[in-house]
Amino acid sequence: MPKAADCGRDPSVKRLEGVSALISGGASGVGRATAHRFAEEGAARITLFDQDASRIADVADVAAELAGIGTEPRTVVGDVANPPDCQRAVDEAVRGDGRLDVLVSNAGADSIHDFLELELDEWYRIMDINLTASFVLGQAAARAMVAAGNGGTILYTASISGVAASTGDAHYGVSKAGIISLVKTMAIELVGHNITVNCVSPGPLDTPMSLALLGSEEAMQAARESWPIVPMNRLGSPTEIAGTYAYLASADGAYTTGQNIIVDGGMTTNVFPVADELQ
Repeated sequence: MPKAADCGRDPSVKRLEGVSALISGGASGVGRATAHRFAEEGAARITLFDQDASRIADVADVAAELAGIGTEPRTVVGDVANPPDCQRAVDEAVRGDGRLDVLVSNAGADSIHDFLELELDEWYRIMDINLTASFVLGQAAARAMVAAGNGGTILYTASISGVAASTGDAHYGVSKAGIISLVKTMAIELVGHNITVNCVSPGPLDTPMSLALLGSEEAMQAARESWPIVPMNRLGSPTEIAGTYAYLASADGAYTTGQNIIVDGGMTTNVFPVADELQ
């Protein structure tokens, strides 16, 4: 089976030369990997937007890493579920030259609750962070892109939970399905402004969010070694999602809009696996 470590690239290729990007949830996981990939591909400026004071050290670490690559880092600590914080992040991203070329709306939250036990407060919390924030941040970014007149790219982290159900995940799945639908409407409304809008739906990933859901480092290590429900039998790497974002943000992805790109090791394709003994 292919391994994430085998997914190399030519470091001389700079598809994002000069780009100004804003990445929410940029301190860890997919957001951190995407910030690194954009910097390696020549982004001039990356604004990291992360959630609260407890992440300041992580945000500072990523900012230092980006500066070491040669990208100007900017940081905004705030709550994606708070609309003024979303606007503040966009304002910081465009400060100076008014330019925002790429938004990666990646920050999200999940929890596991049986449908009959799911509390309304938790439903609202997940919707606010995953779906409402996607609308608010995307709208603010789109307005900035339209004002600048240079077009742009808006990208969202959705999930395979938005296209297929799993137990204990009603609130999360609905929030991600909402993102997929939002992307389609945004894409057709913003195409006249030369703005493309897409989302990426990852399968199981080796990220801090997965660790929190699995509950222990031991369970996470077992998942790293084998994940049989995925045909590739492994967790995905954040760098593999970052690579998809780099494609969509570059000229290579200029004719792609309104799409949900599933990156899941074949998990959603393998709808009805046949037991080995029956093959």
